Amino acid sequence: MDEWERNQLLDLYQATIGKEISIKPLRISDLLGWHSDWLSKIYDWAGKIRTFNLSKQGFAFASAHLLPELLAAFESEQLTRLTPFQPETMPALVTGLAEVHLEFVLIHPFREGNGRIARLLLDVMAYQAGIGPLDYSAWDQDRETYFGAIRAGAVMNPDPMEEKIRQALPGWSADR
Repeated sequence: MDEWERNQLLDLYQATIGKEISIKPLRISDLLGWHSDWLSKIYDWAGKIRTFNLSKQGFAFASAHLLPELLAAFESEQLTRLTPFQPETMPALVTGLAEVHLEFVLIHPFREGNGRIARLLLDVMAYQAGIGPLDYSAWDQDRETYFGAIRAGAVMNPDPMEEKIRQALPGWSADR
């Protein structure tokens, strides 16, 4: 199953990145469509907002009854303002990507696959900004630090996630 999901996600990336993403503002309907395109061949809940509460490693995500309102706010407050993503400075690039990633992951609208859709969202925004996809290998190698950055974002501290974004930028090195 994991291999099938990976292959389907790769197909979704190719289809999504191949579109005219550089000029299109993103909407919640895009994210729902991506999720559906990715998983609907196997899961009937693909592309649908979860209807139950969810937690991971003792961390509770947004309550299911709040999801429609939270997603509407995410669309108006982040997606409408930040896409198409064309930051003028490196700090604006890092801040914008971290903000979107934190908000989406904390909302956690899907039953499964939120992190992978969040990464696709960041990669689309990175393409809009002209930098191409991010390198998430450091995130994967140190999952606990990544989850710590999510927990910090939940209490309004974006600094750890901004550092994770800097690490994922193409060409980033710790010597900078």
